[in-house]
Amino acid sequence: MRRLFFLLVSFSALLAHAEPSAAQRELQSILTRQQRLMADAVLKDGTASFDQENFRTEMQEIAFDYEAYIAKYPEVAAGFAAYGYFLSKLEPLPKQTVAILLKANQLDPNLPLVKNQIGKYLAEDGKPLEAINYFIAAARLDPKEPLYHYQVGLLLAEARDDFLKSGQWTRPQLDKAMREAFQRAAEIAPDRMEFTFRYAESFYDLETPDWDEAAKQWQALEAQSTPGPKRQFIQLHRANVMILQGKHDEARALLAQIDDPSLAKQKEKLVAELPKASAE
Repeated sequence: MRRLFFLLVSFSALLAHAEPSAAQRELQSILTRQQRLMADAVLKDGTASFDQENFRTEMQEIAFDYEAYIAKYPEVAAGFAAYGYFLSKLEPLPKQTVAILLKANQLDPNLPLVKNQIGKYLAEDGKPLEAINYFIAAARLDPKEPLYHYQVGLLLAEARDDFLKSGQWTRPQLDKAMREAFQRAAEIAPDRMEFTFRYAESFYDLETPDWDEAAKQWQALEAQSTPGPKRQFIQLHRANVMILQGKHDEARALLAQIDDPSLAKQKEKLVAELPKASAE
């Protein structure tokens, strides 16, 4: 929900486009109400003061306002974009969501948020070859948004076989694009664990991994973490990479530091991969 509230704010930038001033004011009014509703929900979520039924009612009213808005201003891309994004966060996904987003894209093909949402729908619908074009377009339109680069890398990793079978991608091309996408996301947002962690993990996905570089990434993650299970989980990855590098003694020493019970099985598995001669 916090991510939704954050991205809602970015829709205000859409209003900078050359739309009629009346359309700007009316859309801004809907967005402001939506932002206030989401901000209040974020504060009260999980507490007794959060009224789920009232929240649903207000969300429905906002949906009605969007419907009235796009009927009144059928050529304003920002209205379709904001409404489409709003609908995309509802469960189950309303049938008209994709049509609304596609209309926004038709009216203005330079809206990265819209490209990203269409890409997400296509990916979830089992159409990765179509989805990747939207994700790449979103990243090119807004290269400073880490999420868009992350989406590119994630889709290439998860749908690798589909891309290779299509004949449009070779394994070296796919690996390069995937690694660079994850790397870019991590560089833009080094404080976001979901991006830096996935970049470090991406070396496992490569046909020809650079384990030295992977080791640097896991070491950097360990340095940023605080003592506890999360750090020890990262240390497991460091030890695994050390084993793949052939640095068995260093891996053994690092594994000896890991004592969290929840990681015992993973630790045992890595210890079993160490040469027996080195264990003497």
